[in-house]
Amino acid sequence: MESENVSFPNAFILLGFSEFPWLERPLFAVVLISYILTLLGNSSIILLSLVDPRLQTPMYFFLDNLSILDLSLTCTTVPQLLANLWGADKTIATWGCITQAYIFSWTGTTECILLAVMAIDRYVAICRPLQYTLVMRPRVCVQMAASSWSSGLASSLIQATLTLQLPLCGHHTLDHFFCEVPVLVKLACGDTSANDLALAVLDISFGMMPALLVVISYTFIARAVLKLPSAEGRHKALSTCSSHLVVVTLYFGPGIYMYLQPPAESSRAKFLSFFYCVITPVLNPLIYTLRNKDMKRAWKRILQSQGGVMSWKARSLPV
Repeated sequence: MESENVSFPNAFILLGFSEFPWLERPLFAVVLISYILTLLGNSSIILLSLVDPRLQTPMYFFLDNLSILDLSLTCTTVPQLLANLWGADKTIATWGCITQAYIFSWTGTTECILLAVMAIDRYVAICRPLQYTLVMRPRVCVQMAASSWSSGLASSLIQATLTLQLPLCGHHTLDHFFCEVPVLVKLACGDTSANDLALAVLDISFGMMPALLVVISYTFIARAVLKLPSAEGRHKALSTCSSHLVVVTLYFGPGIYMYLQPPAESSRAKFLSFFYCVITPVLNPLIYTLRNKDMKRAWKRILQSQGGVMSWKARSLPV
């Protein structure tokens, strides 16, 4: 085999949604609006948690980490998607392709673990309320978040590094809108059994196990809530979990459907990935801000303080 056929090229071609040319411009508008809302929504959650002492709790600390993950994923994949949807050039530089493969794998795995950690936080808050401040103290929260990020990084290094070592066949066209490890594996002309085994093991370890942990946590939470004597207490307990439960369902549902079954046809796989990269990052902040009373109160306090400052400045101006 010639050397040029077994090394990574200078660029890859991303077919994206080119089989639906009539859909590219409408998708561009959807992606652009979602991208702007994602940047604004996730950045506002981080900002609110920094400036409002009432939001400096374990729950919002983990929510900040979730927002950082969504921002990292979006800023890695969406700009290239916008460029491909708008213009005729569908290429991506090799370094950009490798960066996308690493970061998508890293953020995806980390988010699975982080959602499980957030479920544990809710379990302790509802089932062990008297021990909450002792169990979920700041040092423990930092350690749990760091473990999520480092585990995701380890998984990403294994998956992407094994993929980069594969010999590639002559064509360098990816039937996708970004560089994802399973799509890159399809270009290989060598034995991919080690890659397939690694992907399967890591998908089960970092996909199914966190999902199972979430189910177990919410089973205990449901039992504890049902034992509460008052309907008001049950409603208050469930309201603290509802946003996280919706996010978990949106994340793990499509993920299990896409990754833990035989490979789907390329167009269906692309639209499922589109949901992860574009829709989910904009839904997460909307869910947490629209359904969360603490976030609404924080926004109200900030707006009122800004209004008070503007009113004071207006009164202080000379007539």
